[in-house]
Amino acid sequence: MTSEEIERIIHDLEMHQIELEMQNEELLRSNAELHVARKQAEETLQENEQNYRNLADSGQALIWTSGTDNLCNYFNRVWLEFTGRRLEQEMGSGWAEGVHPDDMERCLGIYLGAFDLKEKFSMEYRLRRYDGVYRWILDEGCPRYDRKDQFVGYIGHCLDIHDRKIAAEEKINLQTRLNQAQKMEAIGTLAGGIAHDFNNILASILGYAEMIREDIPSESSTARDLDQVIKASNRAKDLVKHILAFSRLGVTERIPLQPALLVKEIIKLLRATIPMTIAIEHDVDKECSVIIADPTQIHQMLMNLCTNAFHAMEENGGTLSISLNKRTLTLNDLVHEPHLRPGNYVQLSIRDTGTGIKPEIREKIFDPYFTTKETGKGTGMGLSITHGIVKSYGGFITCESKAGEGTSFHINLPSLEEHILPEVHSFEPISAGTERILLVDDDPMLAEMGKQMLERLGYPVTVRMSGIEALNTFKKQPDDFDMVITDQTMLGMTGIDLAGRILDIRPNLPIILCTGYSNRISKELIESVGIKGFALKPFSKNDIAALIRGVLDEGN
Repeated sequence: MTSEEIERIIHDLEMHQIELEMQNEELLRSNAELHVARKQAEETLQENEQNYRNLADSGQALIWTSGTDNLCNYFNRVWLEFTGRRLEQEMGSGWAEGVHPDDMERCLGIYLGAFDLKEKFSMEYRLRRYDGVYRWILDEGCPRYDRKDQFVGYIGHCLDIHDRKIAAEEKINLQTRLNQAQKMEAIGTLAGGIAHDFNNILASILGYAEMIREDIPSESSTARDLDQVIKASNRAKDLVKHILAFSRLGVTERIPLQPALLVKEIIKLLRATIPMTIAIEHDVDKECSVIIADPTQIHQMLMNLCTNAFHAMEENGGTLSISLNKRTLTLNDLVHEPHLRPGNYVQLSIRDTGTGIKPEIREKIFDPYFTTKETGKGTGMGLSITHGIVKSYGGFITCESKAGEGTSFHINLPSLEEHILPEVHSFEPISAGTERILLVDDDPMLAEMGKQMLERLGYPVTVRMSGIEALNTFKKQPDDFDMVITDQTMLGMTGIDLAGRILDIRPNLPIILCTGYSNRISKELIESVGIKGFALKPFSKNDIAALIRGVLDEGN
């Protein structure tokens, strides 16, 4: 190799070295620029992420994200503050621990169903707050995609809608109550009209039956038949009281009573009305304590509970159990009723083997207008009325139930141990007299029946068929009468008006007002007019005789 060739090779190597050095410098410069760019990108990413977190944490929404495995991987500060839990507790499926057990299956079903289809979803469920209270939230989620349009999971936000939801439910409940109140008002108006007309009819039936019964020997079969007519009439009278009690128009009268006798009567009534597919068992303590109560209200309560039990067993049959026993309740027994005093109580229990009541429904059964029955098969008032009656008596009612196993209601009423029921006499002397009576009634049948009944008691009777006619008669001969007995509801002039006009002529004249029903009549009104006695139709001969004698003797 010549020297020239060697020099050329050296020159080429030197040039190549220079070129490599220049490329190396360029590479170093590029690396430096790349490092700066990467650092700037990381800072920008961190800043964007921080801005996202600040944005997520600054609002009121509870925000979460999940990955492609449907497990949650992020919850914002608002979520964690709401639940009172740490991030690691909520991660994965830990968040589901706070969902109300009754909402869990539905909630996860919606979430996983949407996840499989990669669709948006919206659902409402109850989530446990930090204080243990479950709050209704609205959870809306949508799928997330990266820049390459690859599915990377879900993002969702939740809003606390509890107050709004409760307000909406309350609005619906108020509207329902308004509708039911209007229905009850209509029922009340109808009940009042029925009570008046029906009681007038019963007054005739009961009055004539009693008079016929007096004329027939007690040992005859006809007498026994008439006794049944009289008993049926009295039951019909009680039925009207039930109608008025249901429509809240009736006046309650609390008296000492032996509940065992009432329960026995109800069991007979139930056996005649409930199908044979339902057996009736009873355990009634005949020596059970006396209680102070209105018999009609107690009857109404028991029939409500027994009717509900029947409906629970209507399809498949079962057993209705009724028990009545004495109980001594301590402070421990009344831990949930701190306003009540320990002592002796009467417990009445109604049990069925029907479908049972779900826990979430059991909390609402005593609410007014709440019912699970189909439209037209229940008002939602039965248990509410029962609860109100029991509470007004200073007692309490409890419910035990399991779905598919049956339900038990226990009514606890304070007993009156020291009270002794008055002895009942089958035959009491009928009060009679000879005072002159002006009888006023625009119903011809009632007027004739009343005249015969009073004349049998020894009273001379003058009958007038209207208030105006009676007033004219009285004006002509005001001293010919010792008492006036008048119906209230008459055309032209009511009994109240007639009484006022008569008392203007003869103050202190004994007057008795009779009515089949009127919600405008009160004790205060009667006393203000000067009327001395009041009788609700239908009444027995003994009752009206005692009332007449009491009013007349009081005036003397």
